[in-house]
Amino acid sequence: MADLEALLADFTAECEELDRLIAELPETDWTRDTPAAGWTIAHQIGHLTWTDRVAVIAATDAEEFGAQVQAALPKMLTFVDEAAEEEARKPPAELLADWRRDRIALVEALRAVPAGTKLPWFGPPMSAASMVTARLMETWAHGQDVADALGVQREPTARLRNIAHLGVRTRNFAYLTHGREVPAEEFRIELTAPDGTVWSWGPEAAAQRITGPALDFCLLVTQRRHLGDLALVVTGDDAAEWLGLAQAFAGPPGTGRTAGQFA
Repeated sequence: MADLEALLADFTAECEELDRLIAELPETDWTRDTPAAGWTIAHQIGHLTWTDRVAVIAATDAEEFGAQVQAALPKMLTFVDEAAEEEARKPPAELLADWRRDRIALVEALRAVPAGTKLPWFGPPMSAASMVTARLMETWAHGQDVADALGVQREPTARLRNIAHLGVRTRNFAYLTHGREVPAEEFRIELTAPDGTVWSWGPEAAAQRITGPALDFCLLVTQRRHLGDLALVVTGDDAAEWLGLAQAFAGPPGTGRTAGQFA
């Protein structure tokens, strides 16, 4: 069973790292474009703020969360962008304060969830551990967009293991999202961690294999870099197909990034 306290600590650390990137930004920098089309730095932080806030509702009031899902159904393809836009209109100081408040509230809410409870979400229900892992992944991924907009090179940390694990676990989801048949065979994934150790998933003898830096795998499954710009080694047609579909986040297929975009 996943250690919820360890995951909450990793989520908090990821939030704090992103906070340090933006805490002293001049107001004008909040309007910088990020690699996500139409999204500024303010949109990125606005999205995280809104999603953390909704996750608190999911963890504390399932009935209210269900009502919000029903209200979003008529605009399911646009409500995420609309929520980010609404948050991005706030003055940067207010938006930053809201994000800080809501992410702390989420940690407290998830810590209080009884063991074994499944929380409602826009996809399948999930445990508190799965919820905080997903929030960590999104914080890291949207933080990457902010870092790219600012021209900042972030140092990879051991927290990437949580994101890589989610990327592996969502393999079948990626196929289903694209209307593809899920391969029956398990894949072998071997990733080099920031400290030089190897993280692995799947049977050692699997024919379909992916190896390379953990950072590159995480950039791929969060669709922050194109496969052609990464040092991942892929063996097998099925593994290659998956990396063209992979997404660790919920929702419809993402658009990803173009090759050479960050050269």
